[in-house]
Amino acid sequence: MSRIKKCVIPAAGMGKRLYPLTRGQPKEMLPILNKPVIHYVVDEAIRSGVDEILMVVGAGKEAIINYFDRHKMDDELDANGEYNFPDIYFVRQKEQKGLADAISYARNFTGDEDFLVLLGDTIYRSDDSLTVTSHLLKTYHRIAKPLIALEEIPYDDVMNYGIIGGEETEPGIVRIDKFVEKPNKMDAPSNLGITGIYILQNEIYDFIEVTKPGKNGELQLTDSLGMMLKNQEIYGERINGKRYDIGSLDLWIRTFITFAKEKGY
Repeated sequence: MSRIKKCVIPAAGMGKRLYPLTRGQPKEMLPILNKPVIHYVVDEAIRSGVDEILMVVGAGKEAIINYFDRHKMDDELDANGEYNFPDIYFVRQKEQKGLADAISYARNFTGDEDFLVLLGDTIYRSDDSLTVTSHLLKTYHRIAKPLIALEEIPYDDVMNYGIIGGEETEPGIVRIDKFVEKPNKMDAPSNLGITGIYILQNEIYDFIEVTKPGKNGELQLTDSLGMMLKNQEIYGERINGKRYDIGSLDLWIRTFITFAKEKGY
């Protein structure tokens, strides 16, 4: 199996939980120290071996596109080549119709290749020298099945996540048999939540095409994956590290403070 070379980064959400901050800038451009959240996401992709990136953006997200342009100060100030990005392409999601719809815009970009999805508002930090995504990619190349990053979620918070049910086949790896989008605590099949890294095969697009609006009237990727389960196995792996979600004001502030303390500010 060839290595994963392409990454899709959905960054089209409206950021309702961060309103009114998101009236003026995308949530993905909120700073964590001296870099916006989306820069950390791109770093995760690059350090995991990706060559090409497609970002799916929506209305009012021009700041993301501008950020990844070559800047006149880079030659003077970017001594470590941190802003020497790989090829990054952009496509605009025409309507806010959910994560599955956003990913569908990548079909021509990924073609017949397997691909990586990283959400544009989530930062990962590994417990060792490999990225969290690199650990998942190693497992994916071994099992050759769609693979999703998982994390244990407090049962009181499961209504904020896509939750899976399944059987652990080896330490940390689960063969999934059920997807439930944002269940209440009593209906959750487990407390294993989907954290926002997906390694997918091009068959997913066929299932997205027939996915009907679900939770919040959106096309939910969990619904597409649930249909896919009838045709093939899908696995999940507990992440080796920590996830920082920037989807709400308290989570963003908490992440900023954590990173600042580590830098000695």
